[in-house]
Amino acid sequence: MTDPSNAHRGTRLFTIVAASVIIIWGVNLAQSILAVLLVSVFLAGIGTVPVLWMERKGIPSVAAVLIVVAALVALLLSIGVVVGASLSDFSEALPLYKTRIHNTLLEFKIFLRGKGFILTDKMLLGYINPGVVMDLTGGLFTALGSVVSNTIVILFTVTFILLEASSFPAKLRLVRGDPKAALPEFTGFVHDIEHYVVVKTLINLAAGVLTAIWLFILGVDFPILWGFLAFLLHFIPSLGSIISAVPAVLLALVQLGGGAAAFTAAGYLVIGTVLGNVIEPRIMGRKFGMSTLVVFLSLLFWGNLLGVVGALLSVPLTMSLKLACESSEDTRWISVLLGPEISPERVSRVSKVRRRQL
Repeated sequence: MTDPSNAHRGTRLFTIVAASVIIIWGVNLAQSILAVLLVSVFLAGIGTVPVLWMERKGIPSVAAVLIVVAALVALLLSIGVVVGASLSDFSEALPLYKTRIHNTLLEFKIFLRGKGFILTDKMLLGYINPGVVMDLTGGLFTALGSVVSNTIVILFTVTFILLEASSFPAKLRLVRGDPKAALPEFTGFVHDIEHYVVVKTLINLAAGVLTAIWLFILGVDFPILWGFLAFLLHFIPSLGSIISAVPAVLLALVQLGGGAAAFTAAGYLVIGTVLGNVIEPRIMGRKFGMSTLVVFLSLLFWGNLLGVVGALLSVPLTMSLKLACESSEDTRWISVLLGPEISPERVSRVSKVRRRQL
């Protein structure tokens, strides 16, 4: 006979899997709406910190929200004007750069033929054509532009989220029936999310500014555009800095030659290594680390589910899940699996502590 408990567990597992598939399918269908919502929540996460700070200083909640939203509007308009102009110039020059890349490939083909290596045009232009990278870069900014076109909706959503931010803990206490409840799990989770979003954004901003300055010094075209791209893609640890470097290095190669391309790549390497592997871990701490495999899989999952916005916010979304699991004893094992590699020495220390507790 079948054990009833095993049958119950099997039914529960099947129900969870079926519900997950339905939810993922629904999320994919609502991709455009959820992309706008995610951008709004992300911006609200950044704006919550100054709003709560102003409220603690005695500024009324509505006034604090209006100040933050006004600053956000000014910032978005400035970025739109500067980056938009650079993007327009890049789009006009894109056919010229693709022609230069094509000619560079043909010269490379002749060079290889002289060394005894024969490449057909299909192999050269169909499989290793770097001109596709430029098209993908233009497509990335076009997809982002479709989200930015909903700026009014995003700003209204951010405004309402900020207005609700200070009163939400009181609502949770009311739901629990205890107006004086401390809510340590919720408070800790929200604090961790705010800390991660704000610090990560500032580090990415530093990466974007340093990248733009370095490319400007080298004389690479559109340094502001590549700095903005570096700012966006640095939300993806390790992989983001590599992806953002590819179009800039290709442009430096066809515009200024191999030496400039090498210096461009070196600049990206130094900036990514120092900020991503030295400064960020010291500021964030190990709690905010993630496995490289998880970063890659989350990029694939959220990118396919929510498009470009999902890819850019893949790590913040997965980090939110990790921190949510960290706040509960029942799900902490999920947080450990999503976290970075653990050394054998740390495993040994944790095991000894647990044995002493038992």
